[in-house]
Amino acid sequence: MAKAMREIHGLGVNDLNDALLTSTEPLLLRGLAASWPMVQAARRSEQEADAYLRSFYRGATVGAMLGPPEANGRFFYNDDANGFNFYPVHAKLNNVLDEIAAKRDMDPAPTVYVGSTTVDTCLPGFREHNDLALGTRDPLVSIWIGNRTRIAAHYDVPDNIAVVAAGRRRFTLFPPDQLQNLYIGPLDFTPAGQAISLVDFHQPDFERFPKFATALEHAQVAEMEAGDAIFIPSMWWHHVEGLAAMNVLVNYWWRQSPDYMDTPTNALMMAFLTLRDLPPEQRKAWQEIFRHYIFEADQQTAAHIPEQARHVLAPLDDEGARMLRAQILKKMNR
Repeated sequence: MAKAMREIHGLGVNDLNDALLTSTEPLLLRGLAASWPMVQAARRSEQEADAYLRSFYRGATVGAMLGPPEANGRFFYNDDANGFNFYPVHAKLNNVLDEIAAKRDMDPAPTVYVGSTTVDTCLPGFREHNDLALGTRDPLVSIWIGNRTRIAAHYDVPDNIAVVAAGRRRFTLFPPDQLQNLYIGPLDFTPAGQAISLVDFHQPDFERFPKFATALEHAQVAEMEAGDAIFIPSMWWHHVEGLAAMNVLVNYWWRQSPDYMDTPTNALMMAFLTLRDLPPEQRKAWQEIFRHYIFEADQQTAAHIPEQARHVLAPLDDEGARMLRAQILKKMNR
């Protein structure tokens, strides 16, 4: 039901251009990071990949998640949805790597996972030899290390390139318009910060989640080896599986919007506070206001107002963002 993702071959770490990095569709970039020493070590063996990581380790503590064997690698809620099926710990990275190695031959194994950890903090010097050229972009570069894991479908606001540095991964992506078919859980109580799909992709319950069958018709799947990379556009839902006994991912996040713009998630949460529970006719009126001023705004929206008097209707810049933020805080603190 799902379809294969568009693949691009023959690119190297210095070949990423603006056309690729502003794509609105996912891209599977085969062998993009094949020249990385980390990838070359991983292609030889898991043991060499482990040793290569340790060569940059200087004693940093990392956040990790530990799950029981019966979870089969899936980080999720507990049965009552009032907690989670894993527990977080802080540990030395070398101890985490020891744990992954010790569980290598177990099936099923307890799940060990280091999520979104800044590479330069955790492994100083790693990026001098293993990196991508992204032009003028200043990405947040993170590393993810674990054994066989399953991360539920979620979206991220930034654009993303994820590189399989060791092991194997399966990404299943859905366009933003599949939100209603993915059965998303709570927005403010989540396993790792982002709202997730409640569907178990290994055993989907189509009686409970019947519209998930429609989501699968729009899914794009990528099976990836060490050296492969995937471009995930902003707001695309993605389910991520680590398929080997040791998996390492390095990802690059950046936003196309300027730094002074807040995350739209803040607007969504404010909308719950101010809009969602209004009477239907008032909600409809506000829908028209948002359509006019936000979603279909163009050069004509404020053309009838003298330019010097447009205030928040003028194009936003750093100074305007600071003033607007101050106005919002003042109103909220009354």
